[in-house]
Amino acid sequence: MLRKLMGFMVSNPLSGVISVLVIILVSASILSENFLNSYNLVIVSRTLAFIGLITIGQSMLMILGELDLSLGAIGGFCGVIGGIMMVNMGINPWLSFGLCLVIGTLFGVINGLLVTLLRLPSLVLTIGMAGVYGGLNLVITKGVAITGIPADIGFMGSGTWLGMPVPFWVMLVFLALACFLTLKTPFGRYMYAVGSNLPAAQMLGIRTDRVRVGVFAFAGFLAALAGMLMVARLGSAQPSIGDSWVLGPIAAAVIGGVPTTGGIGTPLGAIFGAAIIGVIKNIIVLIGVSPYWQAMVTGAIVVVAIALDSISRRYFKRD
Repeated sequence: MLRKLMGFMVSNPLSGVISVLVIILVSASILSENFLNSYNLVIVSRTLAFIGLITIGQSMLMILGELDLSLGAIGGFCGVIGGIMMVNMGINPWLSFGLCLVIGTLFGVINGLLVTLLRLPSLVLTIGMAGVYGGLNLVITKGVAITGIPADIGFMGSGTWLGMPVPFWVMLVFLALACFLTLKTPFGRYMYAVGSNLPAAQMLGIRTDRVRVGVFAFAGFLAALAGMLMVARLGSAQPSIGDSWVLGPIAAAVIGGVPTTGGIGTPLGAIFGAAIIGVIKNIIVLIGVSPYWQAMVTGAIVVVAIALDSISRRYFKRD
């Protein structure tokens, strides 16, 4: 029995991150008696839902060997555009919601086209695009939140179903879709081929630029979805939405087994990584540590995760 268990853990690439998550969950429940409180678990799952949507998109880009640091800015900008449509222009809330998802997808397409056509590094380019989207956000709003969001879409952000927040269920739906796309379709196999060896994928006849632009577009869609769900949750379009969605998803993906060099990993592993970070942040609050430590903890997790990823790849390459 023990041998079978050990064999399963060695053969399953997710066993490591799942084991760490279980250890952290047990530790959190010991450190704070309120951790397993149903109210707290709803808070954890709702927080995971928003960062999880960005993590899904970022992990799919990282499978390609790409990064998009503008996803948080896209989410915030789409939220502001949605607020303007609903409040200032009087457009139907659900139509505004849908239009913002289209706009977010277009932003992703723009990022993908700039990366593929201009042959620019996605890391550098998306830092600049984050400034463009974030700057437009501030130009339009002057830094002031748009209030008076219609209650029609409030259920999407604040509602619950079967005891869990609606955004969490939305995240699970798109996680299942992302896993199916990456693991069960030819498009997913092309993604891994592009991430493993781009020149070789081109020689095999794979239309690599289309694959890359397609994943950038899907990531932009997910960022816009996260932004609109947050607007529905807050009841206002805050210009600061998405500011904290930059480093966390990258760290979550690396922890979940998606290296920054691409070619391996899954969105499911990345979500387990996001859950680990979310639980750590939650327990920091529950045990009374200042929430200002959260930014330091997130940065430290990023450094440790990337360092361990680099060390492990060098170790296995040497073997």
